[in-house]
Amino acid sequence: MKVFVTGATGFIGTAIVQDLLQAGHQVVGLSRSATSSEKLKAAGADVQPGDLEDLDSLRSGAAAADGVIHAGFIHDFSRFKEVCEIDKKAIETIGAVLAGSNKPLIVSSGTALVRPGALATEDIPSEIDVHKFPRVSEGTADRVAAQGVRAAAIRLSPSVHGEGDHHGFIPTLINIAREKGKAAYIGDGENRWNAVHRLDAARLFRLALEQGTAKAKYHAVGDEAITLKTIAEIIGRQLNLPVVSIAPAAAADHFGWFAMMASLDCPASSQLTQQRLSWKPTHPGLLEDLNSGIYFK
Repeated sequence: MKVFVTGATGFIGTAIVQDLLQAGHQVVGLSRSATSSEKLKAAGADVQPGDLEDLDSLRSGAAAADGVIHAGFIHDFSRFKEVCEIDKKAIETIGAVLAGSNKPLIVSSGTALVRPGALATEDIPSEIDVHKFPRVSEGTADRVAAQGVRAAAIRLSPSVHGEGDHHGFIPTLINIAREKGKAAYIGDGENRWNAVHRLDAARLFRLALEQGTAKAKYHAVGDEAITLKTIAEIIGRQLNLPVVSIAPAAAADHFGWFAMMASLDCPASSQLTQQRLSWKPTHPGLLEDLNSGIYFK
């Protein structure tokens, strides 16, 4: 299968490209720079010059492909509403090219806000309030599916971890701990995150591309529930810093923009995904990666 991949040189995208190539697929990666193009060529992929705002480039890449994995996203939280709109337009543009073909289009979403405070499963519709969190990739994919595209969504864990993770939520917590001189959690720290290794997530994208059904939601989840207190304790031990509880009223002062994520309780299951796609996480869990020291080099 010839697969067009956006976000092909990102932390997850590079693993997706490698997994696709190892499975015998041909890969064309979207690239916005000469450096990214060289990385793709070195990996064995072809290059489609452009970026997520270059709609003509997206059309060209999608038109020549047997399927599309849309793993790209502009991680600029200072203009989050704007980049979510860019994401929406990118999915719509690719979907319009694939309309009526029943070709697969796999988009990225998240488990974190599906059902905060309770175990999120694949058959639960997301409860995200788009006015507060305007990323609408799932809903956009569903509308594209209605046009005759086998569009589905991968809900990624809030922590997609592994070697080379420099900008995810775990590095954010580590950087805050270094800056503040203490590793912290909010309240009793019993709020939970789910997590997945990047290589397990990459394989799930490929399996969804090959076997997925229209409008399906698949959970890239290896660890269902890890408390923030446990994460903070490992960070404190690795950095030789005190581990402290932060009162909820002081969370914004300590964590800044990250306070909402640091307080989120979002356990999630991947049981249905494992059954439907014969997918099973096999790589190290988050606590193993944290204890190994790869995040503290």
